[in-house]
Amino acid sequence: MTTQPLSARDETATSAGALRVGWPLVAWCALALVLLFGAILALEGTGEDGVRMLVRVSARTSLALFGAAFAASSLAWLWPSTVARFLLVNRRYLGVSFAVSHALHLGAVVWLARVVPDFGIPTPTLVFGGLAYVFLAAMTATSFDVTAAWLGPRRWRRLHLIGGWYLWAIFFLSYLPFGRGTNRSLVPFLAVLAIAALRAAARARRA
Repeated sequence: MTTQPLSARDETATSAGALRVGWPLVAWCALALVLLFGAILALEGTGEDGVRMLVRVSARTSLALFGAAFAASSLAWLWPSTVARFLLVNRRYLGVSFAVSHALHLGAVVWLARVVPDFGIPTPTLVFGGLAYVFLAAMTATSFDVTAAWLGPRRWRRLHLIGGWYLWAIFFLSYLPFGRGTNRSLVPFLAVLAIAALRAAARARRA
């Protein structure tokens, strides 16, 4: 979801020494997410505690998949390796898997709103979070060769670049280690910073 889908020739060249998976990766990721979330609900229950855990975990699986897709080309540029090439070749499928995870996250948030009567979402969160889902929907819809070709290379790159950084900003604000609560984990926040650092380092090396 961060760069234009590669042609078959480009994918073959880029994936030399790397295991190519393609669209089955989306199915495997979706299955893993469903099993993970099912295990959480089985252990924590379907009450408030279980659904809150589901919201937190789904947000972190979304961050992991987003980071893998958004930083794939930077990793391949900075540290060429089998893993980096695998991520690069499969970045579009990682991006679609991120969309699946974040759709499940949205479902968990809606579920939490039904479980907790006084649950409320601040208006700025609704507005900016809603826009994030608009970007995500547009980026997912143009992650196919036909729709990418219809949009055109220039507009495709613009949409995925702006959308990618907008989603990054939402993760950044969501995981700021201060604000709501005082015991927030630094790990997701550092991961968000690492994604931007990789992109910046790769850009600097290319320059």
